Amino acid sequence: MMYRRFGRTELPMPVITAGGMRYQKSWTELEWSEIDDEAQANLRACIDHAWANGITHIETARGYGTSERQLGRVLPDLDRERLILQTKVGPTETAEDFIRTFETSLERLGADHVDLLGIHGVNNRELLELTLKPGGCLEAAEALRRDGRCRFLGFSTHAPTDVIVDGCATDRFDYVNLHYYWSDQANLPAVEMAARHDMGVFIISPNDKGGRLYSPSAKLVELCAPVVPMTFNHLWCLRDERIHTLSIGAARPSDYDPAIEAARLLPEVDMLLPPIEARLHAAVVEALGEDWAAGWWRGLPGTDDTPGTVDLYQMLRLYTMAKAYDLVEFARARHGQFGNGGHWVYGNQLDKLDLDAALPLLTGSPVAERLPAALAEATEILVGEQNKRLSQGG
Repeated sequence: MMYRRFGRTELPMPVITAGGMRYQKSWTELEWSEIDDEAQANLRACIDHAWANGITHIETARGYGTSERQLGRVLPDLDRERLILQTKVGPTETAEDFIRTFETSLERLGADHVDLLGIHGVNNRELLELTLKPGGCLEAAEALRRDGRCRFLGFSTHAPTDVIVDGCATDRFDYVNLHYYWSDQANLPAVEMAARHDMGVFIISPNDKGGRLYSPSAKLVELCAPVVPMTFNHLWCLRDERIHTLSIGAARPSDYDPAIEAARLLPEVDMLLPPIEARLHAAVVEALGEDWAAGWWRGLPGTDDTPGTVDLYQMLRLYTMAKAYDLVEFARARHGQFGNGGHWVYGNQLDKLDLDAALPLLTGSPVAERLPAALAEATEILVGEQNKRLSQGG
């Protein structure tokens, strides 16, 4: 394992984190008596495998069902001096509610403190303002820090980039959990702002939201050789030393292995990545043209400015991944989360787009003339007749 200074926390952060959202028994809170031996043995095996490979950062959340309770039975067997323990609590209307919820986390974990406490799901400007308001949950978290029940404060976010940048710019957070990986680089300005404030940077879900890379297409496997797509993505992220750790939401011990391999290969990153990146770029050029590959993401209106409240950046990202890398099933599955995930996946599905009304907003795109046809094809791929035939067994 390799370790990086986690921003101003000065913690020696392993470049791979044991994320706690998939190895637990249930997403629903259960009593200990309802957690069977097999489920607990799996969680313990995941933690044992991670720990044996130098992954000393364990991250969970109050909202992850039985994760905290199950971890509480395993943590006493780990060296607390080496362990970096993190949990997350969602924004609340009152400081009292936040502290009460955090105390539940400590009780479940069997801990007297956590090293990292995150405000969980600061996913839009309203939630950022709720977090920052006088007498609110950030002030409550700061009180917990003064009391020694947590050491450092951060926030996790699925918000638009400008909201994340503004959160980092407050200089009240020691670290941030955000999305940023090979297939979605929109949050680069937030990474830059975090670095400017010497914050730790923790990458959320690089494998799942990054393309379901644990179940890649044959084409993507070929393009990423000699490493597997997950290892390529890990190396791509960690090549940037402003990125300190990647969350691996393991459901079984072997899920860590592509990330552990990336840590081993990190000294060779400058030799391994350029040929793979060149092939990935060439695949986009072959599928959609040089002009598309050079800047399909530029000059797009924001989600709230788009008629139908559609995130055009994400829709075109999914379209590009489907066309260039044969990641059609991922694109459809991810698209299906829009309109159904509340503030966690903001924006509607592509069929809600009023294209005629949107056309005047697309003139700043370098591929503006191509966008009507591309969006029509994207709609067919993501929500159109092909999906209908699949649902009918055709």
